[in-house]
Amino acid sequence: MDGIALLTITVLAVFVGFEVVSKVSSTLHTPLMSGANAIHGIILVGAIIVAGQASDPWVLAVALLAVVLATANLVGGFVVTDRMLEMFRGRKREVTAGKNPEALKPGAKEGMR
Repeated sequence: MDGIALLTITVLAVFVGFEVVSKVSSTLHTPLMSGANAIHGIILVGAIIVAGQASDPWVLAVALLAVVLATANLVGGFVVTDRMLEMFRGRKREVTAGKNPEALKPGAKEGMR
């Protein structure tokens, strides 16, 4: 594939990506992007393959830099996803001194009647 075809594919991918991401509501943008960062693990696999086949020291250095950056992106995606999921979980009830902890459980009111 020649350079013009690669440049055309890159420009079209940028336009499609911009249109897709701009149509997502702001409440779904952060979970979508954190999931996309986690999916970028394929970049890590590609960087490891390139690093394994590199014979030139410069190619090896760039491949190792790509491995480090891809790992940071992958871990960051999982951390952001975990934080977003933590926001949607319910809060735990605190048991205060002097109260029966069994009475605080949901459904315990029906058993006490």
